[in-house]
Amino acid sequence: MKKNLIILTMATASLMLAGCQPEEYNVPERDWTKVDSIFETHEEPMQTTYYKPYAGYCGDVMPYFDAQSKSFFVYYLQDFRPNPDGTYHPIWGVRTTDAAHYESMGELIHCGGYNEQDAALGTGSVIYCDEDQTYYFFYTGNKNIQTDFNNAQAVQYATSKDGQTWNKNIAFVLRGDDYGYSKNDFRDPELVKTDDGVYHMFISTYQGDKGVLAEFTSKDCRNWEHKGIFLKMMWDRFYECPNIFQMGDYWYLIYSDQTGFMRKVQYFKGTSLEDLAACTGGGDTPTWPDDHEGFLDSRGLYAGKTASDGTNRYLWGWCPTRKGKNNTLTKTEDLDWAGNMVCHRLIQHEDGTLSLGAIEAIDKKYDKATELKTTTLSLKEGEFNLLHRLGYHNHLSCTVKTDAATDNFAISFCRAQMDTIFYSTVVNSEDSGAKRKINFEQRGKGGKGFIEAIDGYMFPTPADNTYKIDIYTDNSVMVLYINDNVAYTNRVYGMPRNYWSIDCLSGSI
Repeated sequence: MKKNLIILTMATASLMLAGCQPEEYNVPERDWTKVDSIFETHEEPMQTTYYKPYAGYCGDVMPYFDAQSKSFFVYYLQDFRPNPDGTYHPIWGVRTTDAAHYESMGELIHCGGYNEQDAALGTGSVIYCDEDQTYYFFYTGNKNIQTDFNNAQAVQYATSKDGQTWNKNIAFVLRGDDYGYSKNDFRDPELVKTDDGVYHMFISTYQGDKGVLAEFTSKDCRNWEHKGIFLKMMWDRFYECPNIFQMGDYWYLIYSDQTGFMRKVQYFKGTSLEDLAACTGGGDTPTWPDDHEGFLDSRGLYAGKTASDGTNRYLWGWCPTRKGKNNTLTKTEDLDWAGNMVCHRLIQHEDGTLSLGAIEAIDKKYDKATELKTTTLSLKEGEFNLLHRLGYHNHLSCTVKTDAATDNFAISFCRAQMDTIFYSTVVNSEDSGAKRKINFEQRGKGGKGFIEAIDGYMFPTPADNTYKIDIYTDNSVMVLYINDNVAYTNRVYGMPRNYWSIDCLSGSI
């Protein structure tokens, strides 16, 4: 391959670096055309755009907008690595007003004792009860020692007067087998209040061997009545971390599919709760909400849940770390549980379909411009344009136009001028050019090519073959958006301090 810096069919490309990087991470200016080495990079201990605490990582995220303080309380399961034996994943939290800057609230709900039902904590949700002006945090209690005589999982709650100082109600335990559900899979309670003043709790569980969402209702958040099965999960799938909410004229269920080959954040939509419950067709014939089966992101994001301040609704999830920081280990069994907290803006389209887009406050954090050597170029098959070394926090923005619907291109990272291994986010042509899908590849001499289990989802090829691309990075976390209609999250170790490039893989761009 060779560099090509000619002609004018690709629009402006610009690179924005964060204006507040620690001095030790700044890369000195150098003659980028002559340096061909790959630099080894390390992760910053604390990461603040795609949040990671100084010690440990973020697990399942449970966001809540607090109308009293006008801020988001973003609760999450704290993963220490190593975690204490038997008692792990206490609930911690951060506070934010813009989904870009976070203030730690520390540990908020502690784990129970070694032999208690909530020795380890699991996912839940927060709701404010108007009747007693109290916040309720319903969460999963995981028993440390599972036997035939106890429940591996049950639903419990804590209360608070400010959303920050919590007290457990140890007398309340909601068990699945008391209502004909699984005693070992009964988790991730989701709380919703409807216009009639009724509180609804939806719980992910099994009835027999079928995954279902069980429904309970209450008028005071303390006394709950079993209403039966709200929704049967399709086929043999299991939906974790359900998130149910109303947005405009539609009701939505956002969930994370536990199935290994389908481990992505997805959604269903309906015009009412009853319509939403019917979307899976009783678990047999799902009614997909869009032309890509409800997928919202890649397998680089999991356990996504949302919260709204009345103007914007944001979706938070976590991007997993990988064993050995190996970019090719992307299957479920190779991923660590927990990682960085990643946030998107939820976009609702006129027909009720959803997509994920960039957050304005994140975009504004990248406020130090770097001038490129070349801002317009044309590339033919096999050619690429090698661009500046990256910092630890970057915003890459470019518009790519392909000559034909079947032409393929990539944005590549961890590059040098020599033909060594590097990593490419490929915008690949599918279905004879009618659709596209983002793939991840290890390229260069000795590269394995396509990396399974981290590809995106099918989306329609733009009619004008034009792709407005924005990529935000924080250390090894990369979030890519195309045309405000496609989102792709991935973890790519080795991006900081190394070159990136725009590549033409086939045809002409």
